[in-house]
Amino acid sequence: MSAVAIPTPEGTAAPAHVPPGGLRGLVADWASDREAFHVAWGKAMMWIFLLSDTFIFGSFLTGYMTVRASTTVPWPNPSEVFALHVGAANVPLLLIAIMTFVLISSSGTMAMAVNFAYRGDRFNAAALMFVTAAFGEMFVFMQAFEWSKLIMEGVRPWGNPMGAAQFGSTFFMITGFHGLHVTAGVIYLIVVATRLLRGKYEQKGYQIVEIAGLYWHFVDLVWVFIFAFFYLW
Repeated sequence: MSAVAIPTPEGTAAPAHVPPGGLRGLVADWASDREAFHVAWGKAMMWIFLLSDTFIFGSFLTGYMTVRASTTVPWPNPSEVFALHVGAANVPLLLIAIMTFVLISSSGTMAMAVNFAYRGDRFNAAALMFVTAAFGEMFVFMQAFEWSKLIMEGVRPWGNPMGAAQFGSTFFMITGFHGLHVTAGVIYLIVVATRLLRGKYEQKGYQIVEIAGLYWHFVDLVWVFIFAFFYLW
């Protein structure tokens, strides 16, 4: 541990200890119960939660790819399964394209909400969080319509008249798990935005908006992978 000389009022020099850097400094911070990484605990815990969720979604998608690559029964064509009948033609992936556009747009409104929050403009921040939540609700309703359409066509978790039986189980499991995350995110955003309007974070600061944004951006990113593996492959 190094020492520096700090002049005293009498003109003498008194040694002052400076915490060591590198690994020794990290161990010293942890041993003295300090913030070793200088990150708020709420933000750190959200990152840990998102990391654990990444492993879960990664396992689901890996299982999906394994099942699809190993099945001997033809896999349903996504352009036909997820087509919408518009007028006299079937438009492939129309609903999925709209869902993706809505969810990606919600990331933009969430990013603006975080920006306004750190400027101290809690009213615009809360308004943009409500807009983000509305986009999330639209996504969930469209996903419910997609599910109902496939169920009416005979797709089940244990069977599928369009091809490989594993299609139904993997589709409902992965998209349902993601839809649950979007629903939880919508509730989370509404609660935080409501408390934001009421001035509950005036003393604590507005980092809670950034933490909520981290969760929402993660949900959007996961959908990009689901979109690529399920609907484009």
